[in-house]
Amino acid sequence: MVAREPISFLAVAFLLIIMPPGSLQGPHEKRLLNNLLGPYNILERPVANESEPLEVKFGLTLQQIIDVDEKNQILTTNAWLNLDEKNQLLITNIWLSLEWNDYNLRWNESEYGGVKDLRITPNKLWKPDVLMYNSADEGFDGTFQTNVVVKHNGSCLYVPPGIFKSTCKIDITWFPFDDQHCDMKFGSWTYDGNQLDLVLNSEDGGDLSDFITNGEWYLIGMPGKKNTIVYQCCPEPYVDVTFTIQIRRRTLYYFFNLIVPCVLISSMALLGFTLPPDSGEKLTLGTYFNCIMFMVASSVVLTVVVLNYHHRTADIHEMPQWIKTVFLQWLPWILGMSRPGKKITRKTILMNSRMKELELKERSSKSLLANVLDIDDDFRNLPGGNNASMTTSLGTAFMRHPTTIEEAAVPSSGTQRDLQNILRELQFITNRMKKADEEAEVISDWKFAAMVVDRFCLIIFTLFTIIATVAVLLSAPHIIVQ
Repeated sequence: MVAREPISFLAVAFLLIIMPPGSLQGPHEKRLLNNLLGPYNILERPVANESEPLEVKFGLTLQQIIDVDEKNQILTTNAWLNLDEKNQLLITNIWLSLEWNDYNLRWNESEYGGVKDLRITPNKLWKPDVLMYNSADEGFDGTFQTNVVVKHNGSCLYVPPGIFKSTCKIDITWFPFDDQHCDMKFGSWTYDGNQLDLVLNSEDGGDLSDFITNGEWYLIGMPGKKNTIVYQCCPEPYVDVTFTIQIRRRTLYYFFNLIVPCVLISSMALLGFTLPPDSGEKLTLGTYFNCIMFMVASSVVLTVVVLNYHHRTADIHEMPQWIKTVFLQWLPWILGMSRPGKKITRKTILMNSRMKELELKERSSKSLLANVLDIDDDFRNLPGGNNASMTTSLGTAFMRHPTTIEEAAVPSSGTQRDLQNILRELQFITNRMKKADEEAEVISDWKFAAMVVDRFCLIIFTLFTIIATVAVLLSAPHIIVQ
């Protein structure tokens, strides 16, 4: 063990001798940034010859298909692909890749301590204003601003991720066996083809190496194509790169939930023609199918009625008396339903009916002042309606509702005007409160009537289904094992 120690020491010493001196990246990188960005102008198109276009390599990386919006015909992208069938939007998650050469950002790495590349924020450098032409996003550009990787030879790489929403024509003619082709058109917004030339980063189109399989959509491909177009507005040619996302709907879900049930129902209807004409089950089976179809159609109609009742208000509908009697009293009593704080029995139904009759008679026999002040009307039938009788009656009323004796005994003209104003205010407040209470009560009655109809339909359709099924099964002679 002692003999090996000098050998180990010599090996360590040899490694220390052959290792390069320590790298001072911090001071060199700072000096390099000052030298590069000090005289740099972000408005200058970085080309040595202004008559030549700047070549920008453009690429796209697709990550995942999420959903499809078919109503609004919009494609949303960002390396995740989202195809929303309802609004005709294709939402994707995509990474853009922009690569160009800036002759103003070149340096000799040996002069700056071996610094080969830099990460610089995009707002300090010139970068191509490439946008998606058919964007449907609220902010138009959905990219996230990331750093630009600059190498010593002037090569600049800008890879911003983002969520893109693009218009997409969704064709559902062959649903659910449909293919969808959604284009994403990218190009410079201000530079024409003579100033900025977009070229495909790969002839195969978009990068699908990191694509995550989607359960509803199968990705066929994402080819890319370079286009040079002369628009009517300008004589210069404009270059764009268009990627086409080609997807195919997976039919397994729709096959088992839509196609198979329809085929089975149709097959069951056709099986009736295979039975012998003298068989009674031939007509019974068809009758059963007709009953089921009638029940389904009736359930849809009654569901609409229930929803209509549930959303009715006092401003639009007035509840007829027969609906109150049937759906708020007798039918809930038969079905055993009750409202909070209101127990429905046969006795309460009869008492409520009697009380409403007495209340209507009492209100019709009382004067307006008596109804408003809730007092006994003991002066309406007095003969003549003279001041003495009126004064006595008002005195009795004001003793119940305290006021001064002088005002009751000597109704001057000013006092009469005050009483009339108070009466009008009381009438207005009372009517508003009464109207609000009545509206709330009417809405509550309609909702309870909808609940009653819903419960009644549940019981009736349940009994109908059970009885029809049992009747059909019992009519077949070979269903029950003897």
